[in-house]
Amino acid sequence: MKKTILITGAGSGIGKDTALELARRGHHVIATTETEAQSIKLQNEIQSLNLQMVIYKLDITIEEDRRKIENHDLDVLINNAGIGESGPLAEIDINKVRHNFEVNVFSAFELSQLALKKMFRKQQGTIIFISSLAGRITMPFLAPYCMSKFALTAGAESLRAEIHKISNTIHVSLIEPGGYHTGFNQKNIAKKYTWMNKDSVYYPMLDQIKASEERQFKFVEQTSTASIVTKIVKAAEAKKPGLRYSAPWWQAIGTQILRMFGK
Repeated sequence: MKKTILITGAGSGIGKDTALELARRGHHVIATTETEAQSIKLQNEIQSLNLQMVIYKLDITIEEDRRKIENHDLDVLINNAGIGESGPLAEIDINKVRHNFEVNVFSAFELSQLALKKMFRKQQGTIIFISSLAGRITMPFLAPYCMSKFALTAGAESLRAEIHKISNTIHVSLIEPGGYHTGFNQKNIAKKYTWMNKDSVYYPMLDQIKASEERQFKFVEQTSTASIVTKIVKAAEAKKPGLRYSAPWWQAIGTQILRMFGK
């Protein structure tokens, strides 16, 4: 059955790839982006691919933008928009951490509340949150991002349990991507180096930190987003989607093993 699906953060990376795949599969896709420039770029791309979708700017941190979803009768909302902040918690400006939560957690749930109003009335719908395997296991110097994804995961699990007490036809699912080479990780880890100057207690080891991060992401990042896009599509199309979908499989299993041993 073809569905009306709105996805946020569709201007790049996993969000864009998911929007394109859903459109290829015949769904009515509403692909929203943070900026007008991203919307124009995506519109040009889908025209070249001969695909159909509605595209417009929806900055999830702006109430006026969030209310745009009230114009749609959604079957599925995919909360994909997100940002990352990095840096040692001992030194980072807490306003940066606060903003990471504002985007990744608070704005996503505010948008979901709007979508749920119509879903409750028609007793049907799915809310999908794009979290991260970093929402189950932490990484040094990526605490702001990891913290926000831990919170998002907890909120989604709670929301799912609460909704199932009153409805068996409205669902909440979590998608947990591991490392994918979309440029997001590089942009995230680079942010801390804009402010970690000679005053930082970590300054003497900055080169060591950079080299370690480069090795780690070179090892874990997948060049194709296909495995995680497949999971998102599966959750969006399912009549009764599960709670958690993770990919790539070996990173998901590795995360489970590390947690079993107390990580």
